[in-house]
Amino acid sequence: MRVAEIIGKVTLSRTHPSLQGSRWVIGVPLTADGIAKPSTGRGEPLVIYDELGAHSGALVAFSEGAEAVAPFHPDVKPLDAYSSALIDRIVVDPVD
Repeated sequence: MRVAEIIGKVTLSRTHPSLQGSRWVIGVPLTADGIAKPSTGRGEPLVIYDELGAHSGALVAFSEGAEAVAPFHPDVKPLDAYSSALIDRIVVDPVD
């Protein structure tokens, strides 16, 4: 599971039948540096399936690959990333 900041939403004109009515957002994965200092440590943006209602600027925990489709088992859904939690805040204690 990784952490991403939501920067936008995606609107689709067509989608796989198993994903009708889905909500998609664009998230930027954060590295450990990005979590401690939000202006740094950012990865490449990706599209994330969202059932939680994440808005622009929100932090989410997301799963990728096989873990992204696990919540839907035994149904099969063509997903690469799934938003599994909304994060209220992250507290980082520096290691001395």
